[in-house]
Amino acid sequence: MITDKGIPNRFFRRFLKFACIISVFISVGLFSLSANAFDILLGVGESGTFSHFAGRTMSRIINKNADDINCKIVPAAGDVDNLTNLRGGSLDIALIDSRMLYDALNKKGQFEFLDITYENLRTLIPMYQIPFTLVVRGDADITSLDDLIGKRINAGAPLSQQHLAFDTVMKVKNWRNVDFKLFEELPASHSQDTMAFCHGAVQAMISVGVNPNSSLTHLLKLCKAQLVNMDDDDIQKLIGANPAFTNITVAAGVYPSQSKEIATFGTTALLVASEDLDVQTVYKIINALYKNSKRLKTAHSALTLISADAAKKFNAGGKLHPGAVKYFEEHK
Repeated sequence: MITDKGIPNRFFRRFLKFACIISVFISVGLFSLSANAFDILLGVGESGTFSHFAGRTMSRIINKNADDINCKIVPAAGDVDNLTNLRGGSLDIALIDSRMLYDALNKKGQFEFLDITYENLRTLIPMYQIPFTLVVRGDADITSLDDLIGKRINAGAPLSQQHLAFDTVMKVKNWRNVDFKLFEELPASHSQDTMAFCHGAVQAMISVGVNPNSSLTHLLKLCKAQLVNMDDDDIQKLIGANPAFTNITVAAGVYPSQSKEIATFGTTALLVASEDLDVQTVYKIINALYKNSKRLKTAHSALTLISADAAKKFNAGGKLHPGAVKYFEEHK
């Protein structure tokens, strides 16, 4: 006698076979899409830096909004590594400080004695400003840059961003170490610089980085620190002579105790690529970032893109990539 007991089992086996075939087609399709995508390596700073955070945010936006581009961040110890890897083709794009790019292109600073050139590098878009903020103790009687003479200052660890910033100020002001009552070179590691400041061992220091930041918030709130303008004639001469530097304003209210805007200066984090990166890819990257400018600003207020017209005119001493030129010409 024939029964229907085997029907469910036969149906289940056929279903599994059909499902396996469908999954193979789906897998092959997805693999094909991934294989056709263009992989982009984005050089950023080490984990914990704002460059790393910004690069991670940018990468997500590019992956979601730029067709056929897979962007992955690659952390490095600093801009020198990223510039060299970008020049050699190990990176496709990178976030580079405008001063470092200018020095690399003109063989200055850390690049003076390197037997390589960086002439194949091109800028895409300015991403965010990096202000140099003069921080002083409330009891130090410092209200201008010139008041630093005879005070106890911390220049930061040698070769650090803080030290490079202080070196810049000292050169334009024609100052020497002996012009200060105490010239410290304390690093930020283990909060050595902020501890010395809060305990009164030093009276002034320069903070380098986007605003607001937690370190400055701590100094202003717990150590009665104040921010001081750095906009004198010598600084303006520097800005006029070196396109890597720009005037920057720290708006009033960025920190709870800061009631007035602070006029200072600093550099700009630029998105940089090799001239070998094709025009269409660069165009897609810039387009994705501008179309999602609100998302960038929501991630951090420092990630506020300037207008396309202003970006086109922005000059940090390097040439624009043809893909950037094409985008800016079409988005006047």
